Amino acid sequence: MSADSESQQDAGDPAGPSAGEIRLELENADLRQLLAQAGIDAAQHDLAEKLQRVVLEELHHRVKNTLAIVLAISTQSLRSSTDVNQAAAAISSRILALGRAHDLLLQTGWNGARLEDLIRGAIAPFETPAAKQFIFEPADLEINPTSALRLVMTINELCTNAVKYGALTRPEGRVEITTKIDAAKQSLLLTWTETNGPPVQKPARKSFGMQLIEKSFAEGARVSFNPSGVVCEFNLPLAVIQVPVPNPAARIA
Repeated sequence: MSADSESQQDAGDPAGPSAGEIRLELENADLRQLLAQAGIDAAQHDLAEKLQRVVLEELHHRVKNTLAIVLAISTQSLRSSTDVNQAAAAISSRILALGRAHDLLLQTGWNGARLEDLIRGAIAPFETPAAKQFIFEPADLEINPTSALRLVMTINELCTNAVKYGALTRPEGRVEITTKIDAAKQSLLLTWTETNGPPVQKPARKSFGMQLIEKSFAEGARVSFNPSGVVCEFNLPLAVIQVPVPNPAARIA
């Protein structure tokens, strides 16, 4: 074979790429893959930072709201109490009730909680299983976070008053809690009725607990001090208290 022929073979076969060209193409492919992965990683990192910022802002908002509630509870409890021990007991009871509501909401990612779970959780610390003093008829309803906190705090106040002055001061005392949905008016009717307790008289002044009960749901609450027992009625618009129900038609559209 002549030297010219060998030189032509070394220059490469015109029918296909040389080994050097194949190696260069593979290196370029690896480089392109690395660059693509770097772009994906950068995008994911940016998304993670944005998500973290949203979570921190939401956490900051909720912590501020909770601290404001705790401050209001503490301040008003101190103002309406006759001594330090009474104030301490009131503050402890209210903050524990707030904590129980938070526990339920955390289980659902703060998306709301079932009405039955909220009320059963609120009355649990005051319940004596053997006595069966609570009669509860739950409606099937999901309550939004804001209304859930108000509802639990309200039921806690009613229970506290019943333990101090009402039906829960006696073993034979009973508390009936009924919850019914009025489909026509699109509202929840919640009634608290005490029976078999001591005779009831309207207090000379409104305590912080009673103010909390009446103001938790604005004009939706009515408290009656009947001689046979306290009756508290709530007429709550579903649009205000319920977790929004997705519209299937809107989802299809």
